[in-house]
Amino acid sequence: MSIVAQEVSLKEWLAVTAVAVGTFAMVTVEQLPVGLLTAIGGSLNVSEGAAGLMVTIPGLVASATAPLLPVAIGRLDRRTVLIGLLSLMVVANAVSVVAPNFAVMLASRFLVGIGIGGFWALAAGIAVRLVPAQHVARATSLAFGGATAANVLGIPAGTLIGNLSDWRVAFAAVGVLALLVVGALAWLLPRIPAGAPVRLAELPRQFRNPVVRAAVISTFLVVSGQYAAFTFVSPILQNVSGVPADLIGPILLGFGVAGVIGTFVGSSWNVKRRVITLSTVLAAIMVLFPLVGTTPVTGTILLIIWGLAYGGAPVAVQTWILQGAGESAEAATALNTTVFNLAIAFGAAFGGIVADNLAVTAALWIGALLMALTAAAAATVSARRGVPASRG
Repeated sequence: MSIVAQEVSLKEWLAVTAVAVGTFAMVTVEQLPVGLLTAIGGSLNVSEGAAGLMVTIPGLVASATAPLLPVAIGRLDRRTVLIGLLSLMVVANAVSVVAPNFAVMLASRFLVGIGIGGFWALAAGIAVRLVPAQHVARATSLAFGGATAANVLGIPAGTLIGNLSDWRVAFAAVGVLALLVVGALAWLLPRIPAGAPVRLAELPRQFRNPVVRAAVISTFLVVSGQYAAFTFVSPILQNVSGVPADLIGPILLGFGVAGVIGTFVGSSWNVKRRVITLSTVLAAIMVLFPLVGTTPVTGTILLIIWGLAYGGAPVAVQTWILQGAGESAEAATALNTTVFNLAIAFGAAFGGIVADNLAVTAALWIGALLMALTAAAAATVSARRGVPASRG
C-alpha cells in the first residue's frame, strides 16, 4: 500500500479536532459549577453543599448513559447521534443560563448528563474511524486530549469568565463554543455507520480481570476523592486561605496549567507505582490544606501541587487499564468511563453532605481518606497479567 494512499487530509484532521473540541465542551460543562459554586448558590438561594448537586446529577446520569446509549441507538448513523447529543447539551446549557431557580437548573443538568455520557462513549471510537490505521494512535490521543484539557483547564477558564462578568455568562460562553462545534461537525464529519454491536455483557467480564478491576476501583476512589474535595475548592480558598473572590479564577487557571504539566509527572514509572505515589501525594495535600493553607500564598502553593499530582492520576489509571485489558481495551475503557462519571457524582454528593453537616473543610478530610484508599487498593494488586515490570 502506498504512503500517499494513507495520507490524512486536512479536512479529516479538522474533523478529529472538532470531535476533541466537542469533548472539551462537554466535560467543561459537566464541571463548570465547581469554580462558580459560591456565586451560583448565592444567586439561586441554596447552600454550597446543595449546589454540589449540579456536579452530582450530570455525573450520575452520564455514568448510566455511557454504557446504555451505544446499545439503545442501534444502527443509527454515528454522525447524526454525535451532532444530536452536542445539540442537546447546547439546549440544556441555554436553560442553565436563564434558570430562574435551582429546580430548573438541576433539570438542565440532567439533560447535560445525557449528552456527556453518550458523546464521550462514542467520541473516541468515531475519531479513530476518521483516519487510516497508522494514524489511529494520534487520533485517539487527540480525542482523549479534549477531556484532559477540560479536566485541567475548563474549570479555571469558566471560573475566570464568571468572575469577570457573571456565572450565567460563563455557561453561555461554553454553550456558544458547543454551538460552533455542532456546525463544524455537520460540515466536517462524513456518514459514520454503526460498527460491531455493543454488548453490555462485556463490561462485567472485564471487571473479572484482576488488573482492570484494580485500575477501575482506583479510578472510582481517586476521582471520588478529587470531587469530594475539589467541588468545594472555591469556598475553601475563600474561607480557609482568605483568597479574594476575584482571584479564584486566576488561581484555578494556575491549577489547570499545573495539571497539564502533571500529565507527564512520572511518565517513565511503572503505572502501578505512579498511581500509588500520586494518590499518596494528593492525600497528604488534602490533609495539610486546612492546617497549612491558611494564607493566600500557602493555599495557592498547595493548590498548584494538587494540580500537578491530579493531572497525572487519571492518565496513569487509564494507561494501567489499557495494559491490563489487552485486546479488550475498548470495553475496559467504556467500563472505566462509566465508573469515572459515577465517581464524580458520588464524590460531589458525599462532599456536599459533609460540607453541609460539618464544615466545608471536612470535605478535604473525606477526599484525603479516599485518596489513601486508592493507594491501598493499587498496592494490593500484583503487576502481573498485562502490566509490565517497573522500569523506574
